[in-house]
Amino acid sequence: MEAIAAETDDGTAPQSPRRAPGESVLIMKDVLITAKAIKDVDKRRFSTAAKIVYGREELDRYGDSSVGDILKRLPGVTLSGTPGRGGDIRMRGLGNGYTMILINGEPAPRGFSMDSLAPEQIEQIEIMRAPVAEHSARAIAGIINIVLRENHVRRDNQGRFALGWENGHLQPSFSFQRGDTLNDFSYNINANVAHRNQTSETQTHTEARNALTSTPTLLQTQQDKSQAISDNLHLGTRLNWKLTGGDSLIVMPFLMASRNTTFGTSLRDTPIGDGIYRTANWRTESDSTLFRAMSTWRHKLDNDARLEIRLNGNYADSSSQTSRHEYDAAGLPAHTTLSHSGIRDSGFSNAGKYTQSTQPGQSFSLGWEVEQSHRNETDTTVQDGVVQLAQYGTTLEAGTRRYALFGQRDWDVTPLWSAYAGLRWESVHTRSDWLNNAIENDSSVASPLLHSVWRFTEESKDQIRLSLTRSYKSPTLANLVPRPRLASGYPASGTNTATSPDTSGNPFLKPELAWGLDLAYEHYFSEGGLVSIGGFRRNIENLIRNVTSLQTVGWSPSQRWLSSPQNFGQAVTQGLELEAKLRLPEVYPEAPPIDLRANYSRFWSHVDGVVGPNNRLDQQPTFTANLGADYRLRSLPLTLGGNMNWTPAYSVQQTDNQIYGQGLKRVFDLYALWRFDPNTQLRLSASNLLHADYATANQATFGPIDQVARTVTKTYLTWAARLELKY
Repeated sequence: MEAIAAETDDGTAPQSPRRAPGESVLIMKDVLITAKAIKDVDKRRFSTAAKIVYGREELDRYGDSSVGDILKRLPGVTLSGTPGRGGDIRMRGLGNGYTMILINGEPAPRGFSMDSLAPEQIEQIEIMRAPVAEHSARAIAGIINIVLRENHVRRDNQGRFALGWENGHLQPSFSFQRGDTLNDFSYNINANVAHRNQTSETQTHTEARNALTSTPTLLQTQQDKSQAISDNLHLGTRLNWKLTGGDSLIVMPFLMASRNTTFGTSLRDTPIGDGIYRTANWRTESDSTLFRAMSTWRHKLDNDARLEIRLNGNYADSSSQTSRHEYDAAGLPAHTTLSHSGIRDSGFSNAGKYTQSTQPGQSFSLGWEVEQSHRNETDTTVQDGVVQLAQYGTTLEAGTRRYALFGQRDWDVTPLWSAYAGLRWESVHTRSDWLNNAIENDSSVASPLLHSVWRFTEESKDQIRLSLTRSYKSPTLANLVPRPRLASGYPASGTNTATSPDTSGNPFLKPELAWGLDLAYEHYFSEGGLVSIGGFRRNIENLIRNVTSLQTVGWSPSQRWLSSPQNFGQAVTQGLELEAKLRLPEVYPEAPPIDLRANYSRFWSHVDGVVGPNNRLDQQPTFTANLGADYRLRSLPLTLGGNMNWTPAYSVQQTDNQIYGQGLKRVFDLYALWRFDPNTQLRLSASNLLHADYATANQATFGPIDQVARTVTKTYLTWAARLELKY
């Protein structure tokens, strides 16, 4: 039989997916023509391993200026830190290495910042709540895969002009995309330039007292105001050659560059205790460049087998210089601090995968990964003419080698039951050198992975998913290197506080290991809507926690508070995840054309060895929720929409002596989209309409001294207008 179908990006015919409900199929004399592309919701539905896909429509909806603003609306994803200022990306309330970030299926390189990636450069975002063998198993909470722009099948030229406004400052940006096909060669070029001018204002109130006598030992209020100005450039290219015999070669160079200036002032009022200074001003100049080149060769073999080999290289260079001047109550100079830091990261990786389709609905893969990276880091701080921490050197050399082998099989056990089984072995070796010191750390983990989906009937819109996985979290380089770093604003010549400790790594850390269970029920509507109810559990061993203690140290004549990571014991986290997306006319035919979206994730966790209550995993909220709607007017080419993101106030008992707290965080966004014609549209948006203050607190109790630092940060409303053109 001769089949005519759309080609994949490598020029080969794709495997026949299960036909989605509503897909148009025409059969004429053994010729099969498929006339409808697979929707994002169908990619999710027919994937054996749970995967949620968000394409350009979802990414463009609110005209966001950062990837973090997009991710915070997705099910189970939270963003730590001040609204509108980026932050640590977390799945299921877990960040700092629990969530794996991939770029085009590859681990993000050192030096990469999600906050600096322009949303216009992204084709789609994939969320995997449990790992699979071909990706790293360093994903206890899950995986977020950022797929960069790659549309090269047809001519696709776009331009976008955006102008934002925040707290009296303009935020302009421009992006364009051009793609075309020339015989056996196709290409896609996309670029984005942006200017940011943002202000910040925080107030921190610190109080310490002797609990036995109720006598205050420290009372301090500090106000910080700063302004950050940045210019950013992002440039990405995808080049695709169709070779003879159905082979293909893809090359994807990617460049990110930024220049930043931050300056500000501090006012410190200390009625009780040592204030060190009364006023301070500082200025930081920094710049960074990241270049990465990814290449993929795909080769067709006999018997419906394929070989894919990838070669990647990256280089990142960043530097910053800070000058800080502190003055006493009389306005006389107290301290002058000059800091310089520079980081150079380089890396190379090779990966390959052999895939054999044994029969319809079955495939088997074997693969490998080899990665080597090197970091050179310089850090010099000079206070009042004296080099700080000179005995620890100013240069750090670090290298990482990672090896992985994996095998996986995906097959239809029956027409209603699909299964996936995988096994991945991964080994990581790190070495750090400074002065005459060297620290090495080795770890290896074998991860069995099982995924399964069962459909009620062949035409059923209902299915159940089950996953059993082994995953892990490896210590970061900063966790492992025992070089001290001074707390900001507390020079080595004096003391610091329990809520502003110095930090140092621990070379004897072990990776965290976790067994995972995921279970979900899904119901799909005919027009792309769905309802999902799921739950998960992770049993974690060798939990890593930062522990603060008062120590006699070699870099100060006074005792200093020092925070360092330690393997703490065991922990359990589990949760309930609800998601719904539907068009009202699907339920009520007479209803207006309104699309509704809602998700709710409830988290529980327990850390052994820490007293309760609230002995939860670090900075994990009790729940997170989103509620959104879109209304397409029938009488006008206008779409209106909004979304409310909600994270409640919570407290976490980090250790027996330390508590972290965060206040209620609500972010309300609105947008309006006017379509002039199929090629021209204007998008207006308002982000963080409530612009409520963001509050955090740290409490430390050591002996009779109880110290609390409460910080309140202002947030800002951002307006934006974006003109989108296709040509």
